[in-house]
Amino acid sequence: MNIRARVLGGSRSPDAIVRSKKRKGASVGALDSLIEREEARTNHTRCEDRHRLLDETISVKREGSTHNVQLVNVSGGGAMIASDVDFILWDRLELQLGENGTVECVVRWLRDGRCGLEFAHETRIDCGADEQATVLREVIRRSFPDLKFEADVEIEAQHPGAEGRGERRHPLVWSGLLHHDYQSTPVRIRNISATGAMIESPAMLTIGSEPLLELGEELSISAKVAWALGDQAGLRFDRPFDLHDLARARPDVTPARWNPPSYLESETNQGSPWADHWRRMSVDELRQELEGFMKR
Repeated sequence: MNIRARVLGGSRSPDAIVRSKKRKGASVGALDSLIEREEARTNHTRCEDRHRLLDETISVKREGSTHNVQLVNVSGGGAMIASDVDFILWDRLELQLGENGTVECVVRWLRDGRCGLEFAHETRIDCGADEQATVLREVIRRSFPDLKFEADVEIEAQHPGAEGRGERRHPLVWSGLLHHDYQSTPVRIRNISATGAMIESPAMLTIGSEPLLELGEELSISAKVAWALGDQAGLRFDRPFDLHDLARARPDVTPARWNPPSYLESETNQGSPWADHWRRMSVDELRQELEGFMKR
């Protein structure tokens, strides 16, 4: 076979050297079934070099104050930061990783000027309180039809503000497929707004690339990668996304309680800083809260 002729000739034949790839068997579904492994991991890989960053400065908000900190690494649903700020265990923080990259987190550990942060588990829906309540109500109606609302009440615009986030939080997590670079990668949606989203992806994404985010069989969004840090990336949508369309994609439900690793089992009594302080509600509790919200 004349390799040079094939490379320089420009023609394609049935037995071309590079064949088009077939889509893998990944599909949108539960988070615990996104990636099937043929064999168990033999070593720890969550802190590989690709997640360790150099001289990356980001902003962190705590109780209304903004601080600049060094982002040491980010992966596996959390991050490590270095700072001279006196954070304490279970401080609630907001990390700004980039465009559409705001993520809520809590301080899990402190050591030698460094902090270990755990990201919030649910998908954050960035919009006003009224719109968020409407979206979540429609999601429950479509994805959890066994949970009924007492009355079909229209939400009046009487709950202003983009925050509107109480101490407790919804338990819903959206996932999807990211079609990019001739492959499809399962991703987790960390937050989403009308203009973009922050995703968690095991694949290396190229800034400026233009992937397609698929949230369901009939729900796809064209986007551009605006930034990438570790296994987190920010997407900028080509056109405004109607957040009400989230109801067309069934979310997963994160457990109401945090399951600590085995080495912390003796440290999770209610008075321990390792006890679960996220206070996530069940889907039925979310339905009840939304019903109360609609009646205000």
